[in-house]
Amino acid sequence: MLMEEYAYVLDFLPEGRPMDRIKEPIAYVIGANYFALLEVSIKPNVNLNLKDKVVVGKTGRDVVLRIKRRVGYNDLTSTAKSILEELIPTIVKNNEKKFVEFMNRCGSITLRQHQLELLPGIGRKHMKEILEERDKKPFESFDDMKKRLSLFPDPIQMFSNRILMELKGEDKYFLFVKPYRKEEK
Repeated sequence: MLMEEYAYVLDFLPEGRPMDRIKEPIAYVIGANYFALLEVSIKPNVNLNLKDKVVVGKTGRDVVLRIKRRVGYNDLTSTAKSILEELIPTIVKNNEKKFVEFMNRCGSITLRQHQLELLPGIGRKHMKEILEERDKKPFESFDDMKKRLSLFPDPIQMFSNRILMELKGEDKYFLFVKPYRKEEK
């Protein structure tokens, strides 16, 4: 199982959710590496700001008491959904190497479809150009991609849009997010 070490705060509810019998401070967070959406219990007398980076790994937790559960996009508050859309590009930018590596290594899904075609703004023509360019020399950065590929969409926005699609469950294929299943609660 993939474990997140750090996460970003999407929403902080100091009194918990209104329907909870036991009132405890909770936060909705997104993992900084695997984009896991989590509901976490927060230690008493701690105040969090939206977009704060917190430790959710097994060691070093300073504000998170425990991870309560993994949640789906539809479980998030409206505030969390809004902050999520703002934060994903930051996470993508912070993990540039991971996404550049994806562009250098991705392959076919089926005989007729390539992983690149799942990215917003990438069709067959762009896919062929990307494959030709990476065969010449692997991509080194987002800027390198923009320089070498004609009419290439902004990589940060392209990856962010794909991740949001996956978090919402809008496609059957998952490139960057572990699929959420209701039974994981």
